[in-house]
Amino acid sequence: MPWIQLLISVAAAVVLTFVVSAVVGLVVGLVAKKKEWAAALVERMRRPFRWTLLVVLLTIALRTSLPALLGSPYAGDDVVAQLFRVAVIVVVAWFVGALALFFEDLGLARYRIDTADNRIARRVRTQVLILRRLTMVVVVVIAAGAILLGFPGVEAVGASVLASAGLVSVVAGLAAQSTLANVFAGIQLAFSDAIRIDDVVVVEGQWGLIEEITLSYVVVHIWDDRRLVLPSTYFTTTPFENWTRRNSELLGDVELDLDWRVDPGAMRDELDRILERTDLWDRRTKVLQVTDATGGWVRVRVLVTAKDAGTLFDLRCLVREDLVSWLHRVSPQAVPRTRVQTVEAEPEPTTRRPSRSTSESGGLFSGENAGSERTQLFTQAIPVQRDADPEPRPYAATMGAEDERDPHVDRSFDGRPTGRPDR
Repeated sequence: MPWIQLLISVAAAVVLTFVVSAVVGLVVGLVAKKKEWAAALVERMRRPFRWTLLVVLLTIALRTSLPALLGSPYAGDDVVAQLFRVAVIVVVAWFVGALALFFEDLGLARYRIDTADNRIARRVRTQVLILRRLTMVVVVVIAAGAILLGFPGVEAVGASVLASAGLVSVVAGLAAQSTLANVFAGIQLAFSDAIRIDDVVVVEGQWGLIEEITLSYVVVHIWDDRRLVLPSTYFTTTPFENWTRRNSELLGDVELDLDWRVDPGAMRDELDRILERTDLWDRRTKVLQVTDATGGWVRVRVLVTAKDAGTLFDLRCLVREDLVSWLHRVSPQAVPRTRVQTVEAEPEPTTRRPSRSTSESGGLFSGENAGSERTQLFTQAIPVQRDADPEPRPYAATMGAEDERDPHVDRSFDGRPTGRPDR
Protein backbone atom coordinates (compact mmCIF):
# COMPACT_ATOMS: atom_id res chain seq x y z
CA MET A 1 0.00 0.00 0.00
CA PRO A 2 1.24 3.56 -0.69
CA TRP A 3 0.96 4.63 2.99
CA ILE A 4 2.95 1.64 4.15
CA GLN A 5 5.61 2.42 1.57
CA LEU A 6 5.79 6.04 2.79
CA LEU A 7 6.14 4.99 6.43
CA ILE A 8 8.76 2.39 5.60
CA SER A 9 10.74 4.94 3.62
CA VAL A 10 10.67 7.50 6.43
CA ALA A 11 11.53 4.87 9.08
CA ALA A 12 14.34 3.53 6.94
CA ALA A 13 15.77 7.04 6.53
CA VAL A 14 15.70 7.63 10.29
CA VAL A 15 17.19 4.25 11.15
CA LEU A 16 19.85 4.56 8.50
CA THR A 17 20.77 7.99 9.86
CA PHE A 18 21.32 6.64 13.37
CA VAL A 19 23.19 3.55 12.12
CA VAL A 20 25.56 5.55 9.93
CA SER A 21 26.10 8.12 12.68
CA ALA A 22 26.86 5.38 15.19
CA VAL A 23 29.32 3.63 12.88
CA VAL A 24 31.10 6.86 11.96
CA GLY A 25 31.17 7.94 15.62
CA LEU A 26 32.63 4.57 16.68
CA VAL A 27 35.38 4.72 14.08
CA VAL A 28 36.27 8.29 14.84
CA GLY A 29 36.09 7.54 18.58
CA LEU A 30 38.69 4.78 18.19
CA VAL A 31 40.94 7.20 16.34
CA ALA A 32 40.30 9.87 18.98
CA LYS A 33 42.01 7.69 21.60
CA LYS A 34 45.31 8.27 19.82
CA LYS A 35 44.69 11.54 17.98
CA GLU A 36 43.41 14.72 19.52
CA TRP A 37 42.06 16.02 16.23
CA ALA A 38 39.60 13.13 16.02
CA ALA A 39 38.04 14.08 19.33
CA ALA A 40 37.71 17.67 18.12
CA LEU A 41 36.11 16.40 14.91
CA VAL A 42 33.49 14.42 16.84
CA GLU A 43 32.75 17.40 19.06
CA ARG A 44 32.41 19.83 16.18
CA MET A 45 30.72 17.66 13.49
CA ARG A 46 28.34 15.39 15.44
CA ARG A 47 25.17 17.43 15.16
CA PRO A 48 25.71 18.91 11.64
CA PHE A 49 26.54 15.45 10.25
CA ARG A 50 23.44 13.81 11.75
CA TRP A 51 21.05 16.51 10.63
CA THR A 52 22.50 16.70 7.14
CA LEU A 53 22.28 12.93 6.72
CA LEU A 54 18.74 12.83 8.09
CA VAL A 55 17.45 15.66 5.87
CA VAL A 56 19.05 14.20 2.75
CA LEU A 57 17.66 10.68 3.40
CA LEU A 58 14.20 12.03 4.26
CA THR A 59 14.20 14.09 1.08
CA ILE A 60 15.05 11.02 -0.99
CA ALA A 61 12.44 8.92 0.81
CA LEU A 62 9.63 11.45 0.48
CA ARG A 63 10.45 12.38 -3.09
CA THR A 64 10.15 8.72 -4.08
CA SER A 65 7.14 7.84 -1.90
CA LEU A 66 4.82 10.82 -2.34
CA PRO A 67 4.32 10.44 -6.14
CA ALA A 68 3.30 6.84 -5.56
CA LEU A 69 0.86 7.91 -2.88
CA LEU A 70 -0.56 11.12 -4.35
CA GLY A 71 0.14 10.57 -8.02
CA SER A 72 2.48 12.33 -10.36
CA PRO A 73 2.20 15.21 -10.65
CA TYR A 74 0.23 15.96 -7.49
CA ALA A 75 -1.06 19.26 -6.11
CA GLY A 76 1.64 21.16 -4.26
CA ASP A 77 4.48 19.22 -5.84
CA ASP A 78 6.44 22.40 -6.54
CA VAL A 79 5.99 23.74 -3.01
CA VAL A 80 7.13 20.49 -1.42
CA ALA A 81 10.11 20.33 -3.75
CA GLN A 82 11.11 23.89 -2.86
CA LEU A 83 10.83 23.15 0.85
CA PHE A 84 13.02 20.07 0.60
CA ARG A 85 15.53 21.92 -1.54
CA VAL A 86 15.77 24.79 0.94
CA ALA A 87 16.16 22.35 3.83
CA VAL A 88 18.94 20.48 2.03
CA ILE A 89 20.76 23.73 1.21
CA VAL A 90 20.54 24.93 4.83
CA VAL A 91 21.86 21.71 6.40
CA VAL A 92 24.60 21.37 3.79
CA ALA A 93 25.69 24.97 4.47
CA TRP A 94 25.71 24.13 8.17
CA PHE A 95 27.83 21.06 7.53
CA VAL A 96 30.30 22.94 5.33
CA GLY A 97 30.59 25.78 7.85
CA ALA A 98 31.19 23.37 10.72
CA LEU A 99 33.82 21.52 8.68
CA ALA A 100 35.58 24.81 7.92
CA LEU A 101 35.51 25.71 11.61
CA PHE A 102 37.00 22.33 12.47
CA PHE A 103 40.00 22.88 10.20
CA GLU A 104 40.43 26.38 11.55
CA ASP A 105 40.32 25.10 15.14
CA LEU A 106 42.87 22.49 14.14
CA GLY A 107 45.20 25.22 12.96
CA LEU A 108 44.64 27.28 16.08
CA ALA A 109 45.39 24.30 18.30
CA ARG A 110 48.65 23.70 16.46
CA TYR A 111 49.87 27.27 17.03
CA ARG A 112 49.51 28.07 20.72
CA ILE A 113 50.04 31.58 22.06
CA ASP A 114 50.73 30.64 25.71
CA THR A 115 54.41 29.99 24.99
CA ALA A 116 57.47 32.23 25.37
CA ASP A 117 58.18 32.88 21.69
CA ASN A 118 54.72 33.07 20.14
CA ARG A 119 55.13 35.62 17.38
CA ILE A 120 54.36 33.16 14.57
CA ALA A 121 51.50 31.62 16.52
CA ARG A 122 49.91 35.02 17.10
CA ARG A 123 50.18 35.88 13.42
CA VAL A 124 48.57 32.59 12.37
CA ARG A 125 45.85 32.97 14.98
CA THR A 126 45.01 36.45 13.77
CA GLN A 127 44.79 35.33 10.14
CA VAL A 128 42.75 32.24 10.98
CA LEU A 129 40.22 34.24 13.00
CA ILE A 130 39.76 36.67 10.14
CA LEU A 131 39.42 33.78 7.68
CA ARG A 132 36.82 32.16 9.94
CA ARG A 133 34.60 35.19 9.78
CA LEU A 134 35.11 35.51 6.04
CA THR A 135 34.28 31.80 5.61
CA MET A 136 31.04 32.16 7.51
CA VAL A 137 30.08 35.17 5.43
CA VAL A 138 30.87 33.36 2.17
CA VAL A 139 28.94 30.22 3.18
CA VAL A 140 25.89 32.21 4.22
CA VAL A 141 25.95 34.31 1.05
CA ILE A 142 26.28 31.26 -1.22
CA ALA A 143 23.52 29.42 0.62
CA ALA A 144 21.20 32.43 0.44
CA GLY A 145 21.96 32.84 -3.27
CA ALA A 146 21.30 29.16 -3.94
CA ILE A 147 17.96 29.38 -2.13
CA LEU A 148 16.87 32.51 -3.97
CA LEU A 149 17.86 31.18 -7.38
CA GLY A 150 15.45 28.27 -6.93
CA PHE A 151 12.37 30.49 -6.86
CA PRO A 152 10.74 31.60 -10.14
CA GLY A 153 11.00 35.30 -10.87
CA VAL A 154 14.37 35.78 -9.27
CA GLU A 155 15.93 36.09 -12.70
CA ALA A 156 13.80 39.16 -13.43
CA VAL A 157 14.73 40.67 -10.11
CA GLY A 158 18.38 40.04 -10.90
CA ALA A 159 18.02 41.71 -14.30
CA SER A 160 16.43 44.80 -12.76
CA VAL A 161 19.14 44.97 -10.13
CA LEU A 162 21.83 44.74 -12.77
CA ALA A 163 20.13 47.48 -14.79
CA SER A 164 20.26 49.84 -11.85
CA ALA A 165 23.65 48.64 -10.62
CA GLY A 166 25.29 51.98 -11.32
CA LEU A 167 22.92 53.97 -9.15
CA VAL A 168 22.82 51.34 -6.43
CA SER A 169 26.61 51.11 -6.29
CA VAL A 170 26.92 54.86 -5.88
CA VAL A 171 24.31 55.01 -3.14
CA ALA A 172 25.73 51.96 -1.37
CA GLY A 173 29.23 53.33 -1.61
CA LEU A 174 28.23 56.63 -0.04
CA ALA A 175 26.13 54.99 2.67
CA ALA A 176 28.65 52.29 3.61
CA GLN A 177 31.87 54.19 3.06
CA SER A 178 33.07 53.94 6.66
CA THR A 179 31.86 50.36 7.02
CA LEU A 180 33.63 49.21 3.88
CA ALA A 181 36.75 51.09 4.91
CA ASN A 182 36.78 49.24 8.24
CA VAL A 183 36.18 45.90 6.50
CA PHE A 184 39.08 46.39 4.12
CA ALA A 185 41.20 47.72 6.99
CA GLY A 186 40.43 44.57 8.98
CA ILE A 187 41.49 42.38 6.08
CA GLN A 188 44.64 44.46 5.66
CA LEU A 189 45.50 44.07 9.36
CA ALA A 190 45.01 40.31 9.17
CA PHE A 191 47.41 39.80 6.28
CA SER A 192 49.84 42.71 6.65
CA ASP A 193 51.07 41.43 10.04
CA ALA A 194 50.87 44.93 11.54
CA ILE A 195 49.12 43.67 14.69
CA ARG A 196 48.29 40.21 15.95
CA ILE A 197 46.29 38.65 18.72
CA ASP A 198 48.06 39.09 22.08
CA ASP A 199 50.38 41.82 20.75
CA VAL A 200 51.50 44.39 23.32
CA VAL A 201 50.57 47.85 22.02
CA VAL A 202 50.36 51.42 23.26
CA VAL A 203 47.38 53.26 21.76
CA GLU A 204 45.80 56.52 22.89
CA GLY A 205 48.32 56.62 25.73
CA GLN A 206 47.10 53.25 27.05
CA TRP A 207 49.16 50.05 27.44
CA GLY A 208 47.39 46.79 26.65
CA LEU A 209 47.09 43.57 24.64
CA ILE A 210 45.30 42.96 21.35
CA GLU A 211 42.37 40.80 22.45
CA GLU A 212 40.23 40.58 19.31
CA ILE A 213 40.46 41.60 15.67
CA THR A 214 37.29 41.72 13.59
CA LEU A 215 36.45 43.04 10.17
CA SER A 216 35.30 46.36 11.59
CA TYR A 217 37.00 46.95 14.96
CA VAL A 218 39.87 45.90 17.23
CA VAL A 219 39.54 45.26 20.97
CA VAL A 220 42.51 46.21 23.16
CA HIS A 221 42.66 44.73 26.66
CA ILE A 222 44.00 47.55 28.85
CA TRP A 223 46.30 46.66 31.77
CA ASP A 224 43.60 47.57 34.33
CA ASP A 225 41.08 45.14 32.72
CA ARG A 226 39.31 47.79 30.68
CA ARG A 227 38.61 47.25 26.99
CA LEU A 228 39.44 49.86 24.41
CA VAL A 229 37.46 49.32 21.19
CA LEU A 230 38.96 51.03 18.15
CA PRO A 231 37.89 50.93 14.50
CA SER A 232 40.11 48.93 12.19
CA THR A 233 40.99 52.07 10.27
CA TYR A 234 42.69 53.46 13.39
CA PHE A 235 45.57 50.99 13.03
CA THR A 236 45.98 51.75 9.33
CA THR A 237 45.90 55.55 9.61
CA THR A 238 47.27 56.40 13.09
CA PRO A 239 50.78 55.72 14.44
CA PHE A 240 50.88 53.37 17.43
CA GLU A 241 53.48 51.39 19.39
CA ASN A 242 53.78 47.63 18.95
CA TRP A 243 56.16 46.16 21.53
CA THR A 244 56.01 42.62 20.13
CA ARG A 245 56.21 43.31 16.41
CA ARG A 246 59.28 41.13 15.78
CA ASN A 247 59.93 39.48 19.14
CA SER A 248 58.66 39.72 22.69
CA GLU A 249 62.00 40.55 24.36
CA LEU A 250 62.22 44.11 25.66
CA LEU A 251 64.76 46.45 27.24
CA GLY A 252 63.74 48.61 30.21
CA ASP A 253 65.38 51.24 32.40
CA VAL A 254 65.35 52.26 36.06
CA GLU A 255 66.52 55.80 36.94
CA LEU A 256 67.54 57.05 40.39
CA ASP A 257 68.57 60.58 41.44
CA LEU A 258 71.17 60.16 44.20
CA ASP A 259 73.65 62.19 46.23
CA TRP A 260 77.10 62.99 44.89
CA ARG A 261 78.65 60.65 47.49
CA VAL A 262 77.17 57.54 45.83
CA ASP A 263 79.58 54.74 44.90
CA PRO A 264 78.65 53.54 41.37
CA GLY A 265 81.00 50.56 41.62
CA ALA A 266 79.41 49.19 44.78
CA MET A 267 75.97 49.87 43.34
CA ARG A 268 76.91 47.95 40.19
CA ASP A 269 77.96 44.97 42.29
CA GLU A 270 74.64 45.06 44.11
CA LEU A 271 72.81 45.08 40.77
CA ASP A 272 74.65 41.90 39.79
CA ARG A 273 73.58 40.22 43.02
CA ILE A 274 69.96 41.29 42.51
CA LEU A 275 69.79 39.93 38.96
CA GLU A 276 71.44 36.64 39.88
CA ARG A 277 68.74 35.97 42.49
CA THR A 278 65.75 36.36 40.15
CA ASP A 279 64.35 34.45 37.17
CA LEU A 280 62.77 37.57 35.68
CA TRP A 281 66.02 38.59 34.01
CA ASP A 282 66.72 36.82 30.70
CA ARG A 283 70.51 37.34 31.04
CA ARG A 284 70.87 39.39 27.88
CA THR A 285 71.69 42.90 29.11
CA LYS A 286 72.55 44.51 32.44
CA VAL A 287 74.05 48.02 32.55
CA LEU A 288 74.47 50.62 35.32
CA GLN A 289 75.65 54.04 34.18
CA VAL A 290 75.84 57.58 35.58
CA THR A 291 74.03 59.53 32.88
CA ASP A 292 73.88 62.98 34.50
CA ALA A 293 75.54 64.91 37.32
CA THR A 294 73.94 68.33 37.46
CA GLY A 295 71.35 70.13 39.53
CA GLY A 296 72.62 68.86 42.88
CA TRP A 297 72.08 65.12 42.15
CA VAL A 298 73.74 62.28 40.31
CA ARG A 299 71.43 60.40 37.97
CA VAL A 300 72.05 56.65 37.81
CA ARG A 301 70.36 54.64 35.05
CA VAL A 302 70.01 50.86 35.09
CA LEU A 303 69.21 48.91 31.90
CA VAL A 304 67.83 45.36 32.13
CA THR A 305 66.09 42.97 29.72
CA ALA A 306 63.27 40.45 30.05
CA LYS A 307 61.42 37.98 27.86
CA ASP A 308 58.20 40.02 27.55
CA ALA A 309 56.55 43.24 28.63
CA GLY A 310 54.87 41.91 31.78
CA THR A 311 58.05 40.26 33.03
CA LEU A 312 60.05 43.43 32.28
CA PHE A 313 57.67 45.54 34.37
CA ASP A 314 58.04 43.17 37.34
CA LEU A 315 61.83 43.14 36.91
CA ARG A 316 62.09 46.92 36.88
CA CYS A 317 60.03 47.17 40.06
CA LEU A 318 62.22 44.52 41.73
CA VAL A 319 65.48 46.26 40.78
CA ARG A 320 64.19 49.65 41.93
CA GLU A 321 62.96 48.32 45.26
CA ASP A 322 66.13 46.33 46.07
CA LEU A 323 68.44 49.20 45.13
CA VAL A 324 66.53 51.63 47.36
CA SER A 325 66.72 49.14 50.25
CA TRP A 326 70.45 48.71 49.65
CA LEU A 327 71.00 52.47 49.68
CA HIS A 328 69.29 52.87 53.06
CA ARG A 329 71.02 49.82 54.53
CA VAL A 330 74.58 49.99 53.18
CA SER A 331 75.09 53.42 51.63
CA PRO A 332 72.93 55.96 53.45
CA GLN A 333 75.26 58.77 52.39
CA ALA A 334 74.06 58.27 48.81
CA VAL A 335 70.44 59.06 49.65
CA PRO A 336 69.59 62.38 47.93
CA ARG A 337 69.69 65.39 50.22
CA THR A 338 68.91 69.06 49.87
CA ARG A 339 71.68 71.19 51.43
CA VAL A 340 70.85 74.59 52.93
CA GLN A 341 73.50 77.10 54.20
CA THR A 342 72.37 79.23 57.15
CA VAL A 343 73.81 82.79 57.34
CA GLU A 344 73.55 84.86 60.55
CA ALA A 345 71.94 88.29 60.34
CA GLU A 346 74.47 91.07 59.70
CA PRO A 347 74.78 93.76 62.49
CA GLU A 348 73.07 97.05 61.91
CA PRO A 349 75.51 99.87 60.95
CA THR A 350 76.24 102.33 63.90
CA THR A 351 75.09 105.93 63.48
CA ARG A 352 78.11 108.26 63.43
CA ARG A 353 78.29 112.01 63.34
CA PRO A 354 79.17 113.10 59.85
CA SER A 355 82.79 114.12 59.58
CA ARG A 356 83.68 117.69 58.94
CA SER A 357 84.88 118.70 55.60
CA THR A 358 88.54 119.16 54.96
CA SER A 359 87.96 122.84 54.39
CA GLU A 360 86.96 123.25 58.04
CA SER A 361 90.14 121.60 59.26
CA GLY A 362 92.16 124.54 57.92
CA GLY A 363 89.90 127.29 59.38
CA LEU A 364 90.62 129.87 61.98
CA PHE A 365 89.40 127.91 65.01
CA SER A 366 90.17 124.38 63.79
CA GLY A 367 93.14 122.26 64.66
CA GLU A 368 94.44 121.22 68.06
CA ASN A 369 96.30 123.63 70.44
CA ALA A 370 96.68 126.56 68.05
CA GLY A 371 92.98 126.68 67.38
CA SER A 372 92.17 126.64 71.09
CA GLU A 373 94.54 129.54 71.72
CA ARG A 374 92.98 131.59 68.92
CA THR A 375 89.54 130.87 70.33
CA GLN A 376 90.49 132.09 73.78
CA LEU A 377 92.11 135.19 72.27
CA PHE A 378 88.87 136.25 70.56
CA THR A 379 86.45 135.24 73.34
CA GLN A 380 88.16 136.48 76.53
CA ALA A 381 87.95 140.08 77.81
CA ILE A 382 90.11 142.46 75.90
CA PRO A 383 92.11 144.88 78.13
CA VAL A 384 91.83 148.65 77.47
CA GLN A 385 95.08 150.47 76.97
CA ARG A 386 95.19 154.13 78.19
CA ASP A 387 97.76 156.75 77.03
CA ALA A 388 99.63 159.46 79.09
CA ASP A 389 96.93 162.08 78.74
CA PRO A 390 95.26 162.33 82.14
CA GLU A 391 92.13 163.74 80.71
CA PRO A 392 89.92 160.96 79.55
CA ARG A 393 88.62 160.92 76.07
CA PRO A 394 84.92 161.34 75.72
CA TYR A 395 84.55 158.37 73.32
CA ALA A 396 86.72 156.05 75.40
CA ALA A 397 84.65 156.71 78.51
CA THR A 398 81.21 156.69 77.02
CA MET A 399 81.40 154.56 73.88
CA GLY A 400 83.91 151.92 74.97
CA ALA A 401 86.41 152.74 72.30
CA GLU A 402 89.31 150.33 71.90
CA ASP A 403 92.98 151.09 71.96
CA GLU A 404 95.02 151.40 68.92
CA ARG A 405 95.14 147.66 68.33
CA ASP A 406 91.37 147.55 67.86
CA PRO A 407 90.73 147.00 64.18
CA HIS A 408 87.30 148.66 64.56
CA VAL A 409 88.77 152.09 65.48
CA ASP A 410 89.54 154.47 62.67
CA ARG A 411 92.62 156.57 63.01
CA SER A 412 93.32 160.06 61.79
CA PHE A 413 96.28 161.05 59.89
CA ASP A 414 98.19 161.85 63.10
CA GLY A 415 97.47 158.46 64.63
CA ARG A 416 94.83 159.46 67.14
CA PRO A 417 91.62 157.50 67.24
CA THR A 418 88.57 159.14 65.90
CA GLY A 419 86.11 157.08 68.00
CA ARG A 420 84.01 155.14 65.31
CA PRO A 421 81.34 153.22 67.10
CA ASP A 422 81.32 149.41 66.73
CA ARG A 423 78.41 147.99 64.79
